Amino acid sequence: MATFRSPGRHGYAVEVSPFLPSLLACAASQHYGIAGSGTLFVLEQEEAGVSLVTSFDWNDGLFDVTWSENNEHVLVTGGGDGTVQLWDTANPQGPLQVLKEHTQEVYSVDWSQTRAETLVVSGSWDHTAKVWDPERPHSLSTLQGHEGVIYSTIWSPHIPGCFASASGDGTLRVWDMKAGVCRLVIPAHQAEILTCDWCKYDQNVVVTGSVDCSLCVWDLRNVRQHVARLTGHSYAIRRVKFSPFHHSVLASCSYDFTVRLWDFAGSEPLLETLEHHTEFVCGLDFNLHVPNQAVLTPTL
Repeated sequence: MATFRSPGRHGYAVEVSPFLPSLLACAASQHYGIAGSGTLFVLEQEEAGVSLVTSFDWNDGLFDVTWSENNEHVLVTGGGDGTVQLWDTANPQGPLQVLKEHTQEVYSVDWSQTRAETLVVSGSWDHTAKVWDPERPHSLSTLQGHEGVIYSTIWSPHIPGCFASASGDGTLRVWDMKAGVCRLVIPAHQAEILTCDWCKYDQNVVVTGSVDCSLCVWDLRNVRQHVARLTGHSYAIRRVKFSPFHHSVLASCSYDFTVRLWDFAGSEPLLETLEHHTEFVCGLDFNLHVPNQAVLTPTL
């Protein structure tokens, strides 16, 4: 397993480039994000290991990262100072743009995958989600309704203008940004929800991961009962991602130092447990280009 170490920085999120199979980005912070600065690392996977392509420093912690879907050089990060930063790997001078509207930490950023739009959604500890056009200085809309911290905001890969959010209030919400309203509220867990993701093959299926150590798979057409509940982690689940290659396969990472692969449709859902880390595992991603390269993870 190839490893990149960043002394003094703790990884919070990782995402593989949608354009180049060997390129990935990692958002990191000093002092577990409690104080100090942050760094965006752009890394390349090679046969000899993982090497640094470039890095960008920010004056507060960085908690999430997403690649542009229409420009291979552009990335967006979310910061502890409430800002959303737009970066260009070809421009070493600093961020192209800094978007400041949130009043607390931005814990989640995601770039829309539907071709008809160029939009970024951000989720914050100020209980709001905001939708941005990266070329405009102000948000297009602010979505309010959560009664707790928003930890995760993820665009639907199927439905334009639709995203899901997961919150410390224990709910999963589905939003229509064009109408500016929440279409669905699911009391998904009786504890904080730290992460959610959409199935890549079914527009009605979403998964949530919680502080209660469980994953719940939901069919949005019938939310009275979850489709599956996956247990095995011993501490809070920090991030979950659906596989881009199999409709019922997903991966989760946790504060229990493990990454787990699941098939929620299987009779024995837990496929594999990876125990390579010695600290909290906070981020993971599948490589869209390489089916057998399952998971990449930064650690605290």
